[in-house]
Amino acid sequence: MFQSAGAGVLALLLGRWLTRRIPFLQRYCIPLPVSGGLAVSLACLCLYGIWDIECVFDGTVKDFCMTAFFTAAGFLCDMKMIRSGGRPLLVMLLLVALLIIAQNGIAVGLACALGRDPLFGMAVGSIPMCGGHGTSAGFAPLLGQHGLAGASSLTMAAATFGLIAGSLLGGPLADAIIRHRKPADLEAAEEKHNTATVGDSAPGNDGTLLYTLIMLMVAMALGSALNTLLSRAGISCPAYFGSMIVAIVLRNTAALIPSMAPDIRESNLRRVAEIFLGLFLGMAMASLRLWELKSMALPLTVILLVQVSFMALYAWFVAYPLLGKDYEGVVLVSGLCGFGLGATPNAMANMEAVCTKYRPAVRPFLIIPLIGGMFLDILNIGIITLTLNII
Repeated sequence: MFQSAGAGVLALLLGRWLTRRIPFLQRYCIPLPVSGGLAVSLACLCLYGIWDIECVFDGTVKDFCMTAFFTAAGFLCDMKMIRSGGRPLLVMLLLVALLIIAQNGIAVGLACALGRDPLFGMAVGSIPMCGGHGTSAGFAPLLGQHGLAGASSLTMAAATFGLIAGSLLGGPLADAIIRHRKPADLEAAEEKHNTATVGDSAPGNDGTLLYTLIMLMVAMALGSALNTLLSRAGISCPAYFGSMIVAIVLRNTAALIPSMAPDIRESNLRRVAEIFLGLFLGMAMASLRLWELKSMALPLTVILLVQVSFMALYAWFVAYPLLGKDYEGVVLVSGLCGFGLGATPNAMANMEAVCTKYRPAVRPFLIIPLIGGMFLDILNIGIITLTLNII
């Protein structure tokens, strides 16, 4: 257990070293655990392919970090924040929900057409696309329990592909929309660059950080019990699902209790979530069994290329018109491509690139973090869980 956790930490350190020295990794916002963990898993592939040495990792610490991260993400979901985004936020939520459903439908349909198990399609649907590496590593054990061989390697490979594709697609697509559709407001006077703040930014003291960890553990304990009840009811869900739901309920009911609300600080939650996500992804990426992808290469490539093509068409013909056909809509489309195939940092990088070339846009930089940080995982996990139980 400790050796496996140590391998994950080494993957993080290696990722930091690689990111500082390889411009490509910085340009496309590749997370440290992904670059470092992939390097470790490639080393394990060489050991297996050359000397027939198979590295087997213990997942105890990884699973704990995974549950802790998604529980912290649940605590970050403040339902009151939805009011600050207005109509574009509601439209984006609808677009994301439809995208998740479409990604799973496309992947499962193609998997069946290619003679693969429907679970293979789920492994390259919204789990890695909208969900990224975190959701991929979270759902892989569940897919494995239902009989999908190499689920972890499959979902992680798809998530890595999506991370790069999301960065490569967002900016150029937004630029093409501007050149061909010519938003009416692009030539208008440049809006004032107001600063919008979401939540508190000051780090909490040791007392509030301790309280945050206590609430995290309480939610994880109650969530474990909820998962057991769901399992007995015949509902399949990932190990962290119950804890995340309990955390959402606690966060939004705590606001009704003045003595609790001040101690649940967003700054503390984000720090805790960042730490556990880094450790979790480092261990998950380092433990990939890449040699299991050999027999899956062709169907995996076909489905992923179709997913990227659909994302481009969806953004151009559906998302942009629904978002108002204006400049802010273009910026939001670039962000949608970012986390529709990769992750929220990709979305932010895409929007920054568009705004740097043309002009600033304030509201998209409020809406995208809200969706990526609060609602994306909830929508995705709920739809995935429902789809898996239907399958």
